[in-house]
Amino acid sequence: MRNNKLRAQIGYKRRYIKGGKVGKITDNILDPHFAPDKPNQAWLSDITYVRTHAGFLYVAMVLDLFSRRIVGWSMDKTMERHLVIRALMMAVWQRQPKQEVLVPSDQGSQYASHNYLDFMRDNNLKPQ
Repeated sequence: MRNNKLRAQIGYKRRYIKGGKVGKITDNILDPHFAPDKPNQAWLSDITYVRTHAGFLYVAMVLDLFSRRIVGWSMDKTMERHLVIRALMMAVWQRQPKQEVLVPSDQGSQYASHNYLDFMRDNNLKPQ
């Protein structure tokens, strides 16, 4: 970065979002040392945010734990259920899994929505 005269942007405050009670969609049945031996056994889903000049953008991604590749992603100005559904839809479209896939997530409100859980059920995905 120094060679290209680039510096990290500092000086902005981190956004904190107050939440309600901690929800639990399902028990954690995925072994912490789980190492799938083939693709489409387990996908990991999470959301992060990126600060831009126009404001924050939220990015949801789905990672195949076997290949460690991003198989689905979505970006939006809001962190709502459609953000994670679109990322999961991309993963299903790309990978077209034939068997049940475990999908661990942080179980936030987006992952607990009826639309998200219905999409998972309809596509042979199991929340984790």
